This record gives sequence, C-alpha cells and structure tokens, in this order.
Amino acid sequence: MEVKEENKLKTLSYSGIFLSCFTDYSEKCIHATPEHVLVYLYSGEQIIEDRNKKIKLQAGECAFIRRDHRLKMYKNSKGDALYKGISLTFNRAVLRDFYSKMNKSEIPATIKVSDKTVFKLEPSPAIDSLFQSLTPYFDSNIKPTGGITHLKLLEGIYTLLNSNEQLYPILFDFAEPWKIDLLDFLNGSYMEELSMEQIASFTGRSLATFKRDFKKISNLTPQKWLIKKRLEMAYIKLKEENKKVQDVYMEVGFKNPSHFSTAFKKQYGMPPTEI
Repeated sequence: MEVKEENKLKTLSYSGIFLSCFTDYSEKCIHATPEHVLVYLYSGEQIIEDRNKKIKLQAGECAFIRRDHRLKMYKNSKGDALYKGISLTFNRAVLRDFYSKMNKSEIPATIKVSDKTVFKLEPSPAIDSLFQSLTPYFDSNIKPTGGITHLKLLEGIYTLLNSNEQLYPILFDFAEPWKIDLLDFLNGSYMEELSMEQIASFTGRSLATFKRDFKKISNLTPQKWLIKKRLEMAYIKLKEENKKVQDVYMEVGFKNPSHFSTAFKKQYGMPPTEI
C-alpha cells in the first residue's frame, strides 16, 4: 500500500484501487494513464475536461476513462462535503486473464468501436454496491488483502460490461498504445509543467523512443524546445496582445519571473519589460 499525504491531498493506493480525499476546496490535475480507469465520486464534485467537452460527476456518479488519453480533471469540494473519489485501474494482465476465462459466445458479435474517451455510466445497483463496499478503506488503518482488491477489480469489469456493451471491444483490445504526434501534443501542452517521462507516456512512447523520435523533428533538446516555444508565445502576448509581464510568464509555463526575464533577454536581446 502506498500512502501520500499533503496539505491538500490524501491518497491511498491498494494494487490498482485508489482512494483520494482533498481537504482544500479545489485541485486541478492532468490525468494520463496507460491503463483503463473507472472513477466513482463519493462526495464533492469532479469535472473531467476532454478537449472541448466537459463531463461533470456529482456524488454517486461514475465514469469510465479509456487508456492512453490525456485529460484535465478538477476535483472540488462542494459546500461542506470534501472531495472523495475512488478509482479502479485495470491493467492488461488482469484484463487478459479475465478474457481468457470468458465464455466467448457471450461476447456481443457486432459492436462498433466507439471513439469516445470518457463514458459516464448510468447509476445502477451494481455500481453502488461495488464502490460502497470500498468506502471503509478511506480509513488508512484498514487495509484490504490482495485477494479482496483483485476480486473488486473483477467485479469492476463485470459492472462495466453490464453497464455498456460498447466497452467490450475497448476493454479487450490488447494492442500496444498508439503514438500521438509529438508536435501536436507539445504545441498544445508547452505551458504545462511536465517531465520528459510524462510527455513520453502521454504520447504512447518509452522515454528512449520519445527522445529518438524527437531528434527527427528538432535539433534542440526537448527541454530547450519547450523554453523556446514558451518564449515565442510570451513575445506574441506582450507585443500583439499588450499583456503585462506578470501575467504572461505564468500563462506560458514559467514558474519564476526572474528565470523568465533572463531567458527572454537571452533569446531576444532585451528584457520583456521593453517589448
């Protein structure tokens, strides 16, 4: 079991089952995982932002997020109710084992593969039963056994299949993740604080493959490319949009105004205040 506790967040992890509780009003995070995830909101509010779509979860609601996609999530308290969420992560090994034991004749024969990333599931007794049985484990003094967590993951798979037939071809597609275009991803994410490992994962690559592919599109290192991109966008915002330096440096992804000013002067030969 892994326990992470900060001022804002307490997360308990039990072999693929994650229980999170935010004690502050709101938390924003970038969600990206190589595995499918089933999210249930116990209390508070959760907003999942997928490109131009927003999916809102209230207490008692549930959503399935397919693997190899990158989303923004906003996890909020609501009134006096803290955010509390539970998620189940289904790795390929669990899904392959489940599939190998299935009666294949029970699998629907003609289902078109959906291109949706997030599936909000209709409330059902099966969903309520699954997640209500996990809520006692918000108490970190109680630890489920490995057998219990495995059974809960299997129960989660049955729940998904009974909730939406479209999930059959998604859950049991064991192909390796596809590669997302690097420039498309970086042009949309340059302002965010991401490690090279995260960028590699989000684009469906190992770190070594990411570095090799990046060399094909730029003579710069990924870190230098990101700084150059941030400075170019900062210049546009200062010159063409007449924005203030104190607003711009954070918008483009710099955390420190001094670092921003030094890097800007190095690239453009003048401090940003003179633009």
